[in-house]
Amino acid sequence: MITDEIKEELHKLQDLKYRDFQAKLIPTAAPGTMIGVRTPQLRKYAGQLLKREDVSDFLNDLPHGTFDENQLHAFIISGIKDYEKCVKEVDRFLPFVDNWATCDQMSPKVFKKHRRELAGQIEIWLDSDRTYTKRFAIGMLMEHFLDEDFDIRYPETVAAIRSKEYYVNMMTAWYFATALAKQYDAVLPFVRERKLDAWTHNKTIQKAVESYRITDEQKEYLKSLKIRNG
Repeated sequence: MITDEIKEELHKLQDLKYRDFQAKLIPTAAPGTMIGVRTPQLRKYAGQLLKREDVSDFLNDLPHGTFDENQLHAFIISGIKDYEKCVKEVDRFLPFVDNWATCDQMSPKVFKKHRRELAGQIEIWLDSDRTYTKRFAIGMLMEHFLDEDFDIRYPETVAAIRSKEYYVNMMTAWYFATALAKQYDAVLPFVRERKLDAWTHNKTIQKAVESYRITDEQKEYLKSLKIRNG
């Protein structure tokens, strides 16, 4: 079966030092589930598996037992060329995503050609009470709707999110820092008028100040907007 074949191949690609390093970066993934396969190798392997007719057997075999299988799953989904099929697979997989790395590395290429449909789908994901489903939705808004398809209603939607989940709030800060880099004049009022919770507000400023895409003058102004003791 393809699932057994994949597990065997992943263990052949194992790098124990990388596994130990990775475990420190991804605290929500149990160390015992990590094999330790480097990302470029996973991407390459995913590309090979996409050409196989039986790859669906692996995609249907949820939940997976290891972090690396989840990573591989995310990369396979990212390469699916049919939009509707891709969304279906994302929907099925998201409930099993339990860490920021798998969430953030799932970036379907086909979404770029279907932004109109994607916008509506993102709204559905944003309404989820699952941490990484919501994080994924914010990430997709950041990736696809901060350039030519930017609309002020998107940052308004993200700003309205209130969560106790660190990984949701961190993605919100990342979204607004990126939005400041790409749509500074339109997005600045969200910071100036304190439309985010204090922690996310300050983290947004911190990440924006670290960005090379924001001018020194803008950075100094953003620093002045930090909420003290927030």
